[in-house]
Amino acid sequence: MELDAALPDAARLDIVVSGLASDAHTWNLVYLQLVLEEMGHRVTNLGACVPDGLLTSRCEQAGPDLVVLSSVNGHGLQDARRVIGPLRARLAGTPVVVGGKLGVDGAGGRAEALLAAGFDAVFEDADAIAAFRRYVDRLAAGVRS
Repeated sequence: MELDAALPDAARLDIVVSGLASDAHTWNLVYLQLVLEEMGHRVTNLGACVPDGLLTSRCEQAGPDLVVLSSVNGHGLQDARRVIGPLRARLAGTPVVVGGKLGVDGAGGRAEALLAAGFDAVFEDADAIAAFRRYVDRLAAGVRS
């Protein structure tokens, strides 16, 4: 997909999109890739069922401006909590976000737990994609919060 010509080169982010080890879904990853490319960013999509060690090593090699993890199978909370430590050890200053269906029980508190574990943002509400786009826009504008 062609990058958005309206986005200055300095604002284009290098982004890694990945599924988690237990999640075989791919449509969510392709969707996120297309959204991000439409926004003008460069995307490396690692795909589904990415083992934790491969995820961390590929992210370290890529040196991205943002890592986006997505889950659809409902086990995202467990997988994400397990992988954030190794990602933080290798990419201390890189924003890492997670979203999708992160649990199967309908209970809340997942966002708080994942933020406390080290994620910069969690997207699982009804307006998740709009909030995600706003987050990426802020990063591209140089706002790190």
